[in-house]
Amino acid sequence: MQRKPAAVLVIAALALTVTACGGASTPATDAATTLAAGEGKTHYPLTITNCGKQYTFSKAPSRVVVMNGGSVAEVSSLLALGLGNRVVANAQNYGASDVPGRADAIKALPTGGIKLNDQQDIPREAMLSLRPDFVISTYEGGFSSDNGFATRDDLAKVGANTYVPEHACGATGMVAGNPTIQNSYDLLGDLGKIFDVPGKADQVIAASRQKATAAADKVRGKPARNVMLVFPGMGADDFSSIAAAGMWNDILAKAGATNPFNDPAGAEFATVSKEKLATAPIDALIVVNYMNPDPDGSAKKILAQFPQWDATKNNRFLVLSDSIYLGPSNDVAVDKIARLVHPDAF
Repeated sequence: MQRKPAAVLVIAALALTVTACGGASTPATDAATTLAAGEGKTHYPLTITNCGKQYTFSKAPSRVVVMNGGSVAEVSSLLALGLGNRVVANAQNYGASDVPGRADAIKALPTGGIKLNDQQDIPREAMLSLRPDFVISTYEGGFSSDNGFATRDDLAKVGANTYVPEHACGATGMVAGNPTIQNSYDLLGDLGKIFDVPGKADQVIAASRQKATAAADKVRGKPARNVMLVFPGMGADDFSSIAAAGMWNDILAKAGATNPFNDPAGAEFATVSKEKLATAPIDALIVVNYMNPDPDGSAKKILAQFPQWDATKNNRFLVLSDSIYLGPSNDVAVDKIARLVHPDAF
């Protein structure tokens, strides 16, 4: 789940261009030091192009700050790559995860003792006081002086490189169209290069591909089931925050399902009247859990209003949190949704 001002979530996609500079062989003593910190496969200095500008890393970052932006994709990816010890301040947290232990692992990361601003993010002076060498924001607005944040130039002056998902380089971070699971793999791959753990990134990506492909193979050729994703409490009412365009549509397709409220124009969320929902053929319901004290209760409340749905007749619902968004665990969502809508295949 990405940036969340005014209860709007932005699903960010990432396609970072990475090029290595200076590929000369490393002396044995330096190689040993590099291997102790990573895998010794990234050749520094490393230059990346991000949002139209180049950033050069002389070594793997060691003082990382992760801005909030209503996301856990970035911090979860760092944890999946074994890089939690590089984080000096993390502002990302859903309070829930589809991966056992991850929510606790995120909660255990240092916060830097920072008082967040009214956007629940890290203000300029607090950011600079952390002395970071790498700052990740989920959208370009996270580096906007107008929003009270340290700019990319501010951070460069204190020796910190900065990073924004490529498709979220605009000031609002709004992403057009439907990102895909590949964007999550791109994120892992890019962080793997930057932090000198490309082999670990390849392992995480391969394991995710294998699990997602196994589930997709089991449901291939079966009729696509209509699945509604809803974010209770995010909008004015339960039906003002229904998933439209987003990464979830690629996940649903791989799981043998489809989103009847997908918006070809690219709007991420839809408001659907109760009257229209009453006639919609909903085979399954997914409640997306973001800081929800009772997501199961929210699902049951929605189903109770539409006894005519096949989802209600079969009590077919699922609660998901971080696996439905950009991040390292989309395979979990593919597998769980496939099992929900096509249980006979498993």
